[in-house]
Amino acid sequence: MDAAEFRRRGREMVDYVADYLENIEQRPVYPDLEPGYLRPLIPAEAPLEPETFEDIMRDVERVIMPGVTHWQSPYFYAYFPAASSFPAMLADMLSGAIGCIGFSWAASPACTELETVMMDWLGRMLQLPECFIAETHGHGGGVIQGTASEATLMALLAARCKAIRRVQASSPETPEAEIFSKLVAYTSEQAHSSVERAALIGGVMMRKVPTDNSYAVRGDMLKKMLEEDKSAGLIPFYFCATLGTTPSCAFDRLTELGPICNEGNVWMHVDAAYAGSAFICPEFRPLLNGIEFANSFNFNPHKWLLVNFDCSAMWVKNRADIIGAFKVEPLYLKHENQESGLVTDYRHWQIPLGRRFRSLKMWFVFRMYGLNGLQSHIRKQVALAKEFESLVRADKRFEICAEVIMGLVCFRLKGSNERNQNLLKKIAKSREIHLVPCQLSGRFVLRFAVCARTTESRHIQQAWRHITQLTFELLQD
Repeated sequence: MDAAEFRRRGREMVDYVADYLENIEQRPVYPDLEPGYLRPLIPAEAPLEPETFEDIMRDVERVIMPGVTHWQSPYFYAYFPAASSFPAMLADMLSGAIGCIGFSWAASPACTELETVMMDWLGRMLQLPECFIAETHGHGGGVIQGTASEATLMALLAARCKAIRRVQASSPETPEAEIFSKLVAYTSEQAHSSVERAALIGGVMMRKVPTDNSYAVRGDMLKKMLEEDKSAGLIPFYFCATLGTTPSCAFDRLTELGPICNEGNVWMHVDAAYAGSAFICPEFRPLLNGIEFANSFNFNPHKWLLVNFDCSAMWVKNRADIIGAFKVEPLYLKHENQESGLVTDYRHWQIPLGRRFRSLKMWFVFRMYGLNGLQSHIRKQVALAKEFESLVRADKRFEICAEVIMGLVCFRLKGSNERNQNLLKKIAKSREIHLVPCQLSGRFVLRFAVCARTTESRHIQQAWRHITQLTFELLQD
């Protein structure tokens, strides 16, 4: 494919993508397939001779689209949003064309410097304390990770390194292996499974902190567990607080937890993967109060801030903590500007060495929507969730299972778990809308998350009509 054909095919692809998104609600939101469907549809080996672009695009519809779960459909209400916008898609196209691997400043200065500035822009949208902003005289800064899972793991590994060095400084005779065996991390029983997975990868114990009636971790419970473990000779070193849990969008009490962590030399990481986007709105910003106590903070613009995957924003209060844990300097990665004090080499802030030019997506989206446009998007989706909540509350057969704060509604049919499991099975079988469940206080609960950028009130009303029709059929049976 030469440049001339690329121009022609590029226009065709943009048209295909635009048509796909404009007509997406005409496609079943969830595929009706058995595992292994794809292999019989394509040859067993790659072709020897080139095939045409037309042949490939025909197979996109024949092979790929039947097996796609359409996350951008306005009838997709599962998990959490997967952000998508046209400015971000265009930026991704440019990033792919530039094709740099920005592991160091020298590898592509614009890639590094735009990321630093965009993380400052975003930090200021959130009104983060100045200690997290790279431009200030503080010691912190931001980095784009691939996912919140990576950010959680990076924070845990940095905290582990810091804790071992602290103990060795006061007890040089204590072997590192002995210190390692006593380290304990903590998180909410409602936290995402990736937090527990980070502890498995980091090779440390993790204890789950019970939550209150609103599914939030309170200070008294964490304090009790820390004191118990210290008395047993263990070393508490890391706590992952969650703002906007995956099951119910609950918010751990940072203002209670932060001082306890600071007093106990426990690294507090704050995971706000979904909810963090909403903190750009003044009415939601109080939910972030207490962030000044955190050592690190993360949320995913690729969930709810119209920046396509992957783009997970992470800030650290002291960048030396994270750089010091992972810095390895082979000669072939050194460059003459790195000792200037003005250079960031992001390879020291992440697990992979290589990285894409992801900050372009932020730059395009922030400029083409503006803060007001991004706030409007968040507020619209919260209003749609509130609309769905009101429909549920008006039907005496159903109940709301957790406070609706943002774009997630947890609800269920009154009655047994089996009844709700059967309702979800009917919903899945119909393939008109897509939901996933969670468990709250031992109850099987349906999660309804407003996800797609294009979701409107008519989609919410249609989804509720569909749910109530299936409920009627279920109760008749």
